[in-house]
Formats: sequence, structure tokens, C-alpha cells
Amino acid sequence: MDLLSSGDAGDLAAYLAAESSLAGPRTNQDLTEAFAKAVREFAAADPEDRRILRDLCVELACISPEDAPTDDPHEFLSVCGVRGIAAMGTVSPGCVKAALRKLAESADDPRWRIRDAAAIGLKDLLARHRDVTVSELNGWVEGGSWSAMRAVAAGVADADVLREPDLAEAALRLHRKILIRVYTAGERESEDFHALRKTLGCTLSRVVAAIPSSGFEYLQQVSTLDDQEIRWIVRENLKDNHLAGHYPETVRHIQAQIGER
Repeated sequence: MDLLSSGDAGDLAAYLAAESSLAGPRTNQDLTEAFAKAVREFAAADPEDRRILRDLCVELACISPEDAPTDDPHEFLSVCGVRGIAAMGTVSPGCVKAALRKLAESADDPRWRIRDAAAIGLKDLLARHRDVTVSELNGWVEGGSWSAMRAVAAGVADADVLREPDLAEAALRLHRKILIRVYTAGERESEDFHALRKTLGCTLSRVVAAIPSSGFEYLQQVSTLDDQEIRWIVRENLKDNHLAGHYPETVRHIQAQIGER
């Protein structure tokens, strides 16, 4: 990312938009990762550059949906900005909370690519500063929006995150809290709620597979709830090969509990 070191924000923005690949359905993921890596390396190498990098990433992340709508090449600038903010947060524990505040805003963005970038950013922060990140994510779940909870569920269910036993346990606790919010919710008709529901339909199985003893115990407990949304989430996760392919007898037992063979 030579353009990042040049300090010319205009040239950098033009390059990112031109190379975004948003003429097609997928963004240039290699470039996104390269941008985040470059931000992290520059910020770690020279603390004096951090303010400049932070301002650049925030400026990119804050490009409005009106100026960079979904599928417009300029949307890619916001994706990179969000990932850059998370990369800044990984540099030191003191940067994490500021990064999470910005990621929380991005998790509520109307553009799905920006929301996904926020979830990936959470994964990056969990990998490097787990304690402060998990603590902050509890707040997202307890008082946050459906979109914020969706970002949490997606971020903590990442395969790299779940390889760490402590993080896998934290992921299960966060999923428990999210499902309590779902169970007690009065509002279940919004698009954001259904996006969360869809995400929970696949993330819980990954968490359970990472810690099957406590994970299946929780699945069995929640499967007894007389709630159609919770039961749908349980059914969808039981279909996942993470569970059905490796724990078929346990899966069949829980399916019988919810009346499905």
C-alpha cells in the first residue's frame, strides 16, 4: 500500500474505488486485507502517525450511503475505512474502545457490506485484545440494536476466534444473552431483527461445535422453549454439518425434543 505511505488521501481514495471490483458482486477482499494490514503496520511502527491514520480511516468510514450507495465503487472506501478503524484498535489496548465505538456505528449502517466489515473488525479485535473487547461486546448485546447483536454473533463465531477456548466460552455466553433478547423481544417484524435471526441460524452451531459439552447442554435447554423464533434458530443450527455430521445422535435427540425428525 504505497499510496498509504504517500499521504495523498485523494489518490488513495481514487485507487481504492478503481480497484474495488464493485462492478461485480464481490469486493476486492485482497485489497481490503492489504489496506487493514498496512494501517496496522504503520500505526504500530510510528505512534505519531496514528492520529493521521485514524482521521483517514474515520473519514473513509463516514462516507454516507447517499454519497456511496450499495454497489457503488465508493462504498468500498467505507469498507476499507471500517476495517482500518479495527486495525487501529488492534495496535494497543488503549485504542480498542475508540475503535469499538466507531464499529458500533458501522454495525447499524444500512449497507450490508459496511455491517459485515464491522463484524470482521470485531474478529480482529478479539484476536488481539480479547478481554476489553468481550467486555465491551457485552454492552452491545445488553443495550444495543439488532444490527449490533448481529455483528457480535458473526464476529465471535469466526473459526479463528473459536480456536481459543476462553473466546469460545465467551462466544457462547454472548449468544446466550442475544437469545434472551430475542426471546423477550416484543418487536420481531423489522428487517434488522430478521437479519439477526438469519445470522443466529448458522453462528450458534459453530460455537457449539467449538465447545460441545457446554454447547449442547445449552442447545438442549433452549430447545425446550415454546417460542417459534428460538425453535427455528435451533432447527437451523442442527442442520449444520458442524453438528449433524459429527454428533448425529445428540442432534437427533434434540430434534426429537422440538418435534422434528
